[in-house]
Amino acid sequence: MKILVISLAGIGDALLSTPLIHELRANFPDATIDALVLWPGSKDLLENNPHLNRIHQKNLVTAGKLDTAGKLRALRFFWSLRRERYDVSINTHPQSQRLYRIAARIVGAPTRISHEYECFNALDRWLVNRTLSQDYTKHSIENNFDMLPLLGAQIKMSVHSVEVFPTPGEEKWADDFLANHKLAGQRLLGVHVGSGVTKNLLLKRWPLNNYTGLIRRLNRERRDVSILLFGGPDEARDHEVILAQTEGDRVFQVGAKSFRQAAALMKRCHSFLSVDTVLMHLAAAMKAPNQIVIEAPTLNATNLPYGILFTLVKNPAVAGRNLDYYRYDGGDIKGTREELLACMASITVENVFDAVNKLI
Repeated sequence: MKILVISLAGIGDALLSTPLIHELRANFPDATIDALVLWPGSKDLLENNPHLNRIHQKNLVTAGKLDTAGKLRALRFFWSLRRERYDVSINTHPQSQRLYRIAARIVGAPTRISHEYECFNALDRWLVNRTLSQDYTKHSIENNFDMLPLLGAQIKMSVHSVEVFPTPGEEKWADDFLANHKLAGQRLLGVHVGSGVTKNLLLKRWPLNNYTGLIRRLNRERRDVSILLFGGPDEARDHEVILAQTEGDRVFQVGAKSFRQAAALMKRCHSFLSVDTVLMHLAAAMKAPNQIVIEAPTLNATNLPYGILFTLVKNPAVAGRNLDYYRYDGGDIKGTREELLACMASITVENVFDAVNKLI
């Protein structure tokens, strides 16, 4: 049997597909199991996974959008995968945009599995041919497990976790980072100030001034704590702002060259702080203790940190109405730019400092 796991949405969503990939291997030990992803970061996180045979990756997005040229590249790329003759394709949860189901149809596996979303219609039921309803009360990982019976499989493992496999070289890089910055004996707080950049996901970031204010207060009141700023090129400018306004011997930009390098360093942190991002899920996968999540409108039961205890700094503006703000319907976070900025600003520095100070 040849199985293609399609995870073309966010990098974090690709990471959350790993428990399903492990269950597929447990059910079909002799199968060829490949993954199809969009982002280089998704490929980075899935590389070295012993339960995958191969990863197909092609970035089809320009400036955060799939333009006409990108769509043509996508069609050619998906068509090239027909020669692989997959028996089954599985669109992992959540992948609400129709393009992801078009990909499954073009690749052409006879059995094409997907969840149904609010934007589903008759065309979608032609693009994929075995479907089930998504459940917003379950984690995306559990929604993925619900698809197993559609290909005659079942849950075989008693314990599941999000899986990342840093290499020995990446583990050494993390140890060298700590040694080079003389961080032995310091309590380490990992921080990710960023978020996704597609659609309007930039608006779910906690204000940069708040992060700066939090770190400056930690510099004053928690001299035993050093701050590690995680992120990539999208956060570089924000990191420059923070570094310019905080103590240089207590705040460090990580500068990891891959997600797996970052993962290795996260294992050595005493706490990790972010909104719901791929790095939140990566910290959970690495079992970073004392994880703290700032509630954004996009957070709901499907995308909480999996398999780890965490502290939620609640958003008073969201007030339990997360699904009013964001559903898997292919659209943006609901609300104007001003409304969403005010929503994230409603969480104060005091709120987050109290959580960090208590846990670390």
